[in-house]
Amino acid sequence: MEILFFMPLSTLDTLLTSLQPYPLLGTSITKEDYTTLDLSVKNPDLADVNMSSSKELEVFVWNHIAKRNAKAAFGGYLEQRGIYQRSDYFNQENPEEERNIHLGMDLWIEADSPVYVPLDGTIHSFKNNTNYGDYGPTIVLEHHIEGEKFFTLYGHLSLESIKDLKVGAEVKQGQQLATLGTAKVNGDYPPHLHFQIIKDIQDYKGDYPGVSNQLDISFYKRNCPDPNLLLDLI
Repeated sequence: MEILFFMPLSTLDTLLTSLQPYPLLGTSITKEDYTTLDLSVKNPDLADVNMSSSKELEVFVWNHIAKRNAKAAFGGYLEQRGIYQRSDYFNQENPEEERNIHLGMDLWIEADSPVYVPLDGTIHSFKNNTNYGDYGPTIVLEHHIEGEKFFTLYGHLSLESIKDLKVGAEVKQGQQLATLGTAKVNGDYPPHLHFQIIKDIQDYKGDYPGVSNQLDISFYKRNCPDPNLLLDLI
């Protein structure tokens, strides 16, 4: 008889699955309104898409959503992607050091769409990360729930989203946190939210690696749990 061994969920992973977050894109976008989106190097549909062009990729994303009669798309956790090869910020000569494994979940929807606070917390930090291919305007929240401390990161926001923020300010579940930015300010991507859960944010402020290389992926898989444990979109 074959015996299967499964890695147990961490305490935080178990907590995340038990929570009832407010929908990141609001209650008007239900679970049924989403479709999955595969941007991995294994997706043959991307063979003819110029991944260095945010406009061409945006056409692909919106055609994908429209064909499925959806309002938004999601996906990307631990996806190995080719899009990062366009930027020296990610690309390295050594393939093992090339950062191309995505550590968060992306929610694809129009620019200026509102983003909401999923869980009570405080503003840990915020920053405009302006490297080509980076997050653009970014907010990090800190959460303390049932004895667990963790962080959530919101990337590719509008510039207005990080105006007048104060570190340490409380945010409540369901309040609007931000709006999504355009390619002009969000690192040159089609509009979307990068959402990431982080156990230990180390010394980062307004930023945290959202893409890993092969050498570091074991650490980041432990430190950045699957966002779907909280969002329950699959």
